[in-house]
Amino acid sequence: MSRIGKKPVAIPSGVSADIANGVLTVKGPKGSLSLTMREEISYTLDGETILVKPANATKQARAFWGMQRTLVDNLVTGVTQGYTKVLDITGVGYRANAQGKNLKLQLGYSHDVDFAIPEGIEIKTPDNTTVEISGIDKQKVGQVAAEIRRWRKPEPYKGKGIRYRGEFIFRKEGKKK
Repeated sequence: MSRIGKKPVAIPSGVSADIANGVLTVKGPKGSLSLTMREEISYTLDGETILVKPANATKQARAFWGMQRTLVDNLVTGVTQGYTKVLDITGVGYRANAQGKNLKLQLGYSHDVDFAIPEGIEIKTPDNTTVEISGIDKQKVGQVAAEIRRWRKPEPYKGKGIRYRGEFIFRKEGKKK
């Protein structure tokens, strides 16, 4: 029995939700997002809440229940507040610079890495060792952050690389003489 799934998703003022042709669309001040609805789950609009319940008593319906409710909640949060991930770059000579539709990364390679910023994502570089990724789609923001981090993952000896803000890097002791 899903505990998260039982909780209704509140729709704040200024946000509208619509169910049509198997797609849930949520519109708010930051934009519009949609979710393809699963057949195993029933979605109900009750004024200012969205209720997510299993459509039948199968094991698969119960498995999808909590996840689908969380996805609906992510849509509502995305169009009202949006999502942000912050990456910190550590290392001598490592830096980032957002230039128009590209993010230029200098990560110790013989060449600069040019990362094309996808549609719907905004990247800022307040200083040359911080990258702020923001957007309304939680999955897309996390995917872009993971792709940027993949260029130079933090290594365990000196901690050099790209890390999420607040991420703990397990440090190893170096060689002993």
